[in-house]
Amino acid sequence: MLDAKTLRELDEYIELHLGNVTVYKSAELFEEAEAPILQDIQHSELKTFIEDHRQPSLKEMLFSLIDQKGLRDADIYKKAGIDRKHFSKIRSNPGYRPGKNTVLALCFALELDREETGELLSSAGYSLSASDTADLVISFCLEKNIHDLDAVNQALEAYSLKPL
Repeated sequence: MLDAKTLRELDEYIELHLGNVTVYKSAELFEEAEAPILQDIQHSELKTFIEDHRQPSLKEMLFSLIDQKGLRDADIYKKAGIDRKHFSKIRSNPGYRPGKNTVLALCFALELDREETGELLSSAGYSLSASDTADLVISFCLEKNIHDLDAVNQALEAYSLKPL
């Protein structure tokens, strides 16, 4: 069982590693130290697991890709159809998570392949599903190297789906 002290240490650890990200804390979790959360798991095991499995954030991946491709931020957000303020929010707010369509628009602006798109989507907590028509249209465009956002939106509209 995790006691209140361990939960506070976990909270401090997450804040230390993620910066000024608001982490949801259940008031009853801290008040009721007897709550059976993660029974039989030592704090150090949880800490090690998080360290071993943490992936780069959307912000880290996005700006790394922009730099790797030698592109300018303005070129990407304009090509993705995102305004400067929204792009700035992605850059400056570590806790901000844009919508899936915004991340997809950035993927097309960066001309990412299907694997790279999957990685960037995953960094934001999203994925492409083989059971969703819109995601299948997106996957098709990625596999056919169709990166023009207007063409992608036309393909989505052909199936009466919401454009990016």
